[in-house]
Formats: sequence, C-alpha cells, structure tokens
Amino acid sequence: MAGKFSILLKSGSALVAAGLVASMVPVPAAAQVDERLERIEAQLRAVQRAVFPGGDERFFEPEITPGETQAQANQAGVPSSSALTDVLTRLDAIETQLARLTAATEVNENALSLLELRIAAVEEQATLASEPEPETVAVASDPGQPTGVIAVSTGEEAEPGPPNIEVVTPVAVGPTPERVEGVQAIAKPASDDKGDDEYTYGFRLWDAKFYPEAQQQLSLFVEQYPDHWRTTYGRNLLGRAFLDAGEPRRAATHFFENYQSNKDGARAPDSLLYLAESMIALEDIRRACIALAEFGETYPALATGRLQEQYDANRGRVDCE
Repeated sequence: MAGKFSILLKSGSALVAAGLVASMVPVPAAAQVDERLERIEAQLRAVQRAVFPGGDERFFEPEITPGETQAQANQAGVPSSSALTDVLTRLDAIETQLARLTAATEVNENALSLLELRIAAVEEQATLASEPEPETVAVASDPGQPTGVIAVSTGEEAEPGPPNIEVVTPVAVGPTPERVEGVQAIAKPASDDKGDDEYTYGFRLWDAKFYPEAQQQLSLFVEQYPDHWRTTYGRNLLGRAFLDAGEPRRAATHFFENYQSNKDGARAPDSLLYLAESMIALEDIRRACIALAEFGETYPALATGRLQEQYDANRGRVDCE
C-alpha cells in the first residue's frame, strides 16, 4: 500500500509541474500540454484502480472520464475557445480527485491505528487468562540429614528406595492487622443511588492508596452497573488503580476498553492519555505515539484545555515521528 501512495504523490508533483508549464507556454504549445495531461489522467486512473480494487461503475463513478472536463465547462457556461482554459479545468478535476484519495488514505491509516490498539488489548486479555495458577512445590530432603526415623534391621539389605519427599505448602500471606483496620476505617456511603455509592467507595479506597481493595471494589461496580453514568469514571479509575500499583499492562486493558466503549464518555479522553502512559511504562513507544496522536485528533479542545498539561508531559517523554 505504501508503494501505491508513493505513486500517488509522484502524480501530484507531476500535476503541479504541468500547471506551471500550462501557465507559461504559448498557445502553439498547448497541444503538447494536452497530450501530457491525458497521460497524467491515465496514470491517475491507474492509481485509482490500484487503491480501490474493483473500482468500476458498480461501486462509484469514475472521477475522470474522456470528455468529462469539456462537458463540465459547457454546463458551467465557461467558453471553450481557449486551450489554456481547458487545461486549467482539467487540472481542477485532477486536483479534486487527488484530494479525495488523500482523505481516504488518512481515514484508513487512522482506522488501522485503532485496530492495532484493539488487537493489543485483546492479546493482553488472552495472556492474563492463560497465566498458570501457583503450584505446590515439592522439595527433596537431603538424605544426609536425620529424618527422625529409626531403621530396624531384618537381616537383609533393603533395596534403596526413592528419597524422602517433603511437600512444602505455600503459606498464605494475608493483610496485616494495620491494613485491615485502615480499610475498615473507610466509610462506604449510603444514599439513594446505590451505583454511585459503590463507585465512591472504590474511589475512597484508591485515594487512600489501598490499590488491591480499590481494584476489587471498582471491578464489582463496573460489572454490576455497566450502564450507570459513573461507569466511565469507574473504568478509568480501575485502570489507574492498576497503573498506580505498578501493573501497566493490566491497566492498559481497562483504559482502552473505557475509551473504545464510549468515546464521548466523560473520562474517555483521560483513559486515552493514561493508555499512552501505560505504553510508555511498558516501553512500547509506537503504541504510545498512536494513543497520543489519536488524543490530539479526537479531543483538540482538551489538548489545549483541561488535559493540556498531561498531554504535553506525555509527548515530552517520547519521540514520535
């Protein structure tokens, strides 16, 4: 595809050169200019067919067809007595087509960038789902150490058996009494809006830096209240709870989900910037630049307003081409 658009750019340069020549040459040379324009039009139609395979009248009307420019000039009431006027009209038609192809290219590039981010989020979810559970560790005891068992002689040499196996059971490490007391000290609000109460309690846990507890509470809120007006806040804060806990990969999944599910949500732009921060923490500069470019294009007012400081700080941490 890059090669196709390189041809397109070269054709655009040829058009500019043709326009300059047409404005400078005398009328007797108009025939040569006309031949060159016909050649450029043919090349541009070839580019159109390459960029849009199957581009016939079943899909869209050709942008340039033989005799089209003359018919347009007659309909608009423009006299066709001047060869230079005809050349300029044809140049206008070609420039219009070039602008449309360029716009289509930008739309496709933006769609591919978002698709890459979505694929990355899906891969991350699959990786987390396939992580193995902790296993019990079996440790062979040293045969040279006493086992506390007294051997009884039977008069026969016993066959050497397998070494004694000592099974080590992992010790569950729970929260300290101080932590339990600290969590219990955070009051859970009780109002007429149960969903808002669940979110607010998660926010208080996060604000007190009880990140694992906040993750659990906010996950419960998002699951139970997917259509609540606070859900966009909850998903964004859930990602921040993972990011602040030093888990940027899991945080990125929640940030992307919040942005992708509702781009008009109150915290969707925040999630896009935090997604860039997560990618920077993972040293994935390419995806960080994609997220930052998407933010600047989708939320230009916030890029120069409420989120300007965070946006500029993230851009200063990466070198995006």
